[in-house]
Amino acid sequence: APWRLMMSLTPSRGCLLDLPWEDILVPHILCHLPLQQLLSLQRVSKSFQSLIQLYLANMRCFDSSQIGPAIPRAAFINLLKDNEVLQQLALQNCSDWLTDRELLPVIGQNHHLHQIQLKGCAQLSRHALVAISLSCPNLRQLSLAHCEWVDSLSLRSLADHCKALEAVDLTACRQLKDEAICYLVQKCSRLKSLSLAVNANVGDMAVEEIAKCCPELEHLDLTGCLRVKNDSIRVLAEYCPKLRSLKVKHCHNVAESSLSILRSRGVELDVEPPLQRALVLLQDVVGFAPFINLQI
Repeated sequence: APWRLMMSLTPSRGCLLDLPWEDILVPHILCHLPLQQLLSLQRVSKSFQSLIQLYLANMRCFDSSQIGPAIPRAAFINLLKDNEVLQQLALQNCSDWLTDRELLPVIGQNHHLHQIQLKGCAQLSRHALVAISLSCPNLRQLSLAHCEWVDSLSLRSLADHCKALEAVDLTACRQLKDEAICYLVQKCSRLKSLSLAVNANVGDMAVEEIAKCCPELEHLDLTGCLRVKNDSIRVLAEYCPKLRSLKVKHCHNVAESSLSILRSRGVELDVEPPLQRALVLLQDVVGFAPFINLQI
C-alpha cells in the first residue's frame, strides 16, 4: 500500500509529516510517487489529505494516463482546481467527457503552460483553442490530433498569440485548408515539427509556405495529403536544410524524382526507393533476395 511506503520513510524521532512540507516532502518525496498512489494517500488521514492537496496545487506536470485507463470528470476538476503553475498538461484518456466547461478553467488559471496534449479530445470546441492562445503565450508544443473541431479562425488565434511554438500536431484536423496552414507558419517561424497528416485539403501551397517560413523545420508529416505533389517537395528540399524526417506515405503524386534529393541528404523517408521496394517484393515471392550489382 502507498501509505506503507510513506510510513517506511518516517524518521526515528517524530513523524514524517513533521518534515517541512514545501521544502522536503513535496519536492523530494512525493514527486517520486505515481499520481494514482498519491490520490490513495489522501484517504490515510486529514493531514495526508492536506499534504497531497498542497502537492497537487504545486504540480508542474499533469498526465491523465498516470491515473488509469480513464479519469472521472469530478476527479479531474478536484485535482487541478487550485493549481496555477502547470507547465505540461496531457489529457489522453478524457475524450468521453472532457468539454470546454472542464478544460477552460484549467487553461485560464495556468499561464505557464508550454506543452499541451489534447489528442482525440473530440468534445471540445474552437473556444478551447482560442482560450489556449490567449492564456498560454509561452506554449511550445501542442497536439490537436484528431480534433476535427479545430477551424481556421481558432488556428489564426493560436498563430497570433503563440509565436514561440516549436511542435504542432494537426493530424486529421480536416477543416483546415492551405490558407490556414500558411497563416500559421508565417506567424510561427520557429516550428521544428509539424504534422498535417490525413488531411486531403492540404496541398502544394501550404507545403511551399512551410518550407519558406520555417528554416528550422526538422520533422514534417504529410501522410495521406493527396494534393501534395513533386514541386512542393523540391521547394522543401531547397529551403529546409535541417529537415531530418519526412512522411509522405499515400501521397500518390509524390515520386522518387523529388524524394531522391532529400534521400541523398540522409533525410529519413517513410517511402522506400523503387529498387528497394522491388527487391522486397521479389523476396516475398521467391523466398530469397537475388544478388544485384548496385554499382552498375
